[in-house]
Amino acid sequence: MDFALSREHLALQAKARRFADEVLMPYEMECEDNDGLSAASLAAINQQVLSWEFNAINQAREDGGQGMSIFEQMLVDEQLGRITGAIWDTVFRPAYPLRFASQAQKHEYLIPTCLGTRRDAYAITEADAGSDPRQCVTRADRTGNGFRISGEKWFVTVGDVADYILVHAHVDGDADRAAVFFVDKNLPGVVVKRTPKYTHHFAYKHPEFIFDQVEVGEDKLLGRIGDGFELTKDWFVEARLGIAARCVGGATRVLEEANAFAAQRTQFGKSIRDFQAIEFMLADMAVEIMAAKSMLYRLSWDISQESDRKRNHGRAAALKLYCSEMVGRVCDRGVQILGGRGYMREQAVERLWRDTRVDRIWEGTSEIQRIIVGGQIKKRGTGTFTEW
Repeated sequence: MDFALSREHLALQAKARRFADEVLMPYEMECEDNDGLSAASLAAINQQVLSWEFNAINQAREDGGQGMSIFEQMLVDEQLGRITGAIWDTVFRPAYPLRFASQAQKHEYLIPTCLGTRRDAYAITEADAGSDPRQCVTRADRTGNGFRISGEKWFVTVGDVADYILVHAHVDGDADRAAVFFVDKNLPGVVVKRTPKYTHHFAYKHPEFIFDQVEVGEDKLLGRIGDGFELTKDWFVEARLGIAARCVGGATRVLEEANAFAAQRTQFGKSIRDFQAIEFMLADMAVEIMAAKSMLYRLSWDISQESDRKRNHGRAAALKLYCSEMVGRVCDRGVQILGGRGYMREQAVERLWRDTRVDRIWEGTSEIQRIIVGGQIKKRGTGTFTEW
């Protein structure tokens, strides 16, 4: 087998690295110092995303996107993961399920979102429902002209700047009739309850929203009633692959920073990288990244070719589990190698240590990923994970 990247893939990888380092990295300390980016900075980055042609890499060209495969998206995401403060999220892409929108919905929502004039946010989690979406109590009751949505959603990432929200709700309160709805944020009844503070300083916020009898038409239903879980699962697969890729990118930057520091830091008359304790930490970091990257590239390639939704869901869970836990170990060692400097927020290693902790939680905790993998083994045997 030839696992070498093609010339085109190498070029895309190099372009994404330049974009991350030249365009996004200069904004890191603004984001850290101000717990976010100014409107002017966000607008400037938005324009660069368009000019570098990194907008909507997950959507078809005919809808205004770049039409990249899952594997190509992974190559971009890996490089974006080097950047702290989740500034990678300024490289906007509409949620994967939007490709199933009607033509009218595409013109109203998808195409403008691909072109950066609109922004979506996906709302699933609730106070008492997260890992199990069937526990959602947000409901969409039928009316004469459409639906009336009532409920509360937490952790709506990008909800501070999005102008419409994709809301996962149960029609008439029936979990078997889950559906996803387009909800414009300026509609009566859409209220920001609060915007919590978090460990990280991210480019965007994660508000909590109340939907107080929000009226939407039949035309705001994405797909069909009952499609909600499959659409949300598709979103999870894409989101988990993106997390895994960014974890590998973030871990790689931590290793680079820790290695450079260990080479120049002198104690007891020699470079600290010459002490076996430090050398072994660097070696362990490199091996873990190598293993994760091998898994990331292979599975991203396979999922690009695979149409089996359940198998993709299981493998994406395994990948997200491994990469998110790997980056936590790598970041912890990186902080240790830098010592007191590793605890200073001006250091990328410290920021990535904080930023990546959430990767073991959002889009499904590590425990949920293990449940998904275990469920696949029960239903399909071990081959999904071992015979490839």
